Amino acid sequence: MKQGKILIVDDNPDILFTLKMLLRPLAGQITTLDDPREMLPLLSRTRHDVILLDMNFRHDAVSGREGFAWLEEILKLDAQATVIFITAYGDMEKAVQAIKRGATDFIPKPWENEKLIATVSAALRLSLDKQKSSGQPKVQAEKPAPRPSLEEAVTVLGESPAFLSLLRTLRQCSDTDANLLLLGENGTGKDLLARYACQSSSRRDKPYVSIDLGSIPDTLFESELFGYERGAFTDARRGKPGRLESAQGGTLFLNEIGNLSLPAQAKLLSVIEQRRASRLGSTSSYPVDVRLICATNADLYAAAERREFRQDLLYRINTIELRIPPLRERGDDLFLLADAFLARYREKYQKEVKGFTREARRQMQLYPWPGNVRELEHAVERAVILSSGPQLTAQDFSFLHRHQPETMHVRERYNLERIERENIEEVLRLCQGNITLAAEMLGITRTSLYRRIEKFGL
Repeated sequence: MKQGKILIVDDNPDILFTLKMLLRPLAGQITTLDDPREMLPLLSRTRHDVILLDMNFRHDAVSGREGFAWLEEILKLDAQATVIFITAYGDMEKAVQAIKRGATDFIPKPWENEKLIATVSAALRLSLDKQKSSGQPKVQAEKPAPRPSLEEAVTVLGESPAFLSLLRTLRQCSDTDANLLLLGENGTGKDLLARYACQSSSRRDKPYVSIDLGSIPDTLFESELFGYERGAFTDARRGKPGRLESAQGGTLFLNEIGNLSLPAQAKLLSVIEQRRASRLGSTSSYPVDVRLICATNADLYAAAERREFRQDLLYRINTIELRIPPLRERGDDLFLLADAFLARYREKYQKEVKGFTREARRQMQLYPWPGNVRELEHAVERAVILSSGPQLTAQDFSFLHRHQPETMHVRERYNLERIERENIEEVLRLCQGNITLAAEMLGITRTSLYRRIEKFGL
């Protein structure tokens, strides 16, 4: 059963509608307001677990002052309120100020759906855990944030040799605290594999904390990772634990670590070597007990040669280095994953779609999937939404035709299955349908020929 209440405050009705639809699977109740003046009376009557607040409203379109003022009023009502700012992508400096003033996180516009859902889901989980741990609807101002953990069991799908080899290596190091470095293209599932590695480890019941370094400005890195004390800087009105502290005893996942600046790399290296860290503004340190999993789509070795990535940090994080194969190298895993996505979205959108037509599967197999598993999932979801028949057809994946590169035509030309089908069709035509004669010409048994005829629908 879905739990929790989310409040969304934005003066754009399209954004309100979109966010409500996206977040509907996460919470039991979602309330939207297009006027922030209605927010405080509502919050005084009903506590909401997560508040999504626009940074700029009609009266003040660019400075963010309205958003900061409303944040201050919210924190007066509940010092531990979980507030996520919605801000224009170019306003990162304002987002940094928002975090310093007490916001929990921020979402840039335009957002990526996956990152938005992950951000709100983590915030909602933390808020609900805080209430459970305190037994009260409100939490004392200086109480440390509870430790997040894996939301549910992680399932990975794959039967290709390359993917099975990857899983075997993960299981071999499951009972160790060896640092992992996951390498792979965008969309290959690095975050999923990191959570799977945590679930398979001896720290599975401990916190799992994830940071997407690609979305955190360098000026915010220290406060996010290490946390800060009250008064550490202007507008630091309360202390806040960092992600490192929240992950104590568990796993810390640093996604897109290749985006870290050299000064930030030096600070991270110091923590790894000394196994101690301090909040900003604190005179004391605390021991660090986390298993580190890092991921990137960048070539860190080439970056190290260019002195853009510290070589000593690279050798600290790559105790076990794993390359996640792209979807084009995973063979029939394509259809294993596609069938799983079809089942998921068929249920979500209440569609009576039974599977894929033969031509749809052929086109999917020929396409190189540059966006990997993520692109496949989005393609299947879009096809399910737009489908009107009992099966997904090649027309439901029309974008595959529009984006066919030259290499795709080469692959189709030399596709063994296509060549085999055309040979059998040609021999059957020459033999006028005589199965015995056709089988002799092809050098296979009648039974084998029957199987191929059935396979190709001839």
